[in-house]
Amino acid sequence: MKVAVFRKEHFNAAHRLHNPNWSEEKNEQVFGKCNNKYYHGHNYELIVKVSGEPDPETGYVYDMKVLSDLIKENVSDKLDHKNLNLDVPEFENLNPTAENIVVVIYNILREKIEPELDLKVTLYETERNYVEYPA
Repeated sequence: MKVAVFRKEHFNAAHRLHNPNWSEEKNEQVFGKCNNKYYHGHNYELIVKVSGEPDPETGYVYDMKVLSDLIKENVSDKLDHKNLNLDVPEFENLNPTAENIVVVIYNILREKIEPELDLKVTLYETERNYVEYPA
């Protein structure tokens, strides 16, 4: 029997979508307002899903307090109230699109969660726009 547990967190961060290999005109055309040279921010909602067999001794798939602490220490503290382009090393050479952010978060958490457990990360950039990884 496989069961999924979910933890919802949030963080606020600023970013600029920009490809340094393109002209300013092309960046403006492709990224529009998201290419603002002074950056812009989002109130991100993060949902982390861990799936697996419940432990026969605890009944847990994953201890929710441990999952909460893991997300706080490795994701929220790293990204909250940061400029993703300037303050987060993972985005030094990676455009901080929602797609890239969700993959970075997944990779960070995947290293910390036992490989026999399945992991999926959903990231809401706005109330209506969100991404999931893996798809």
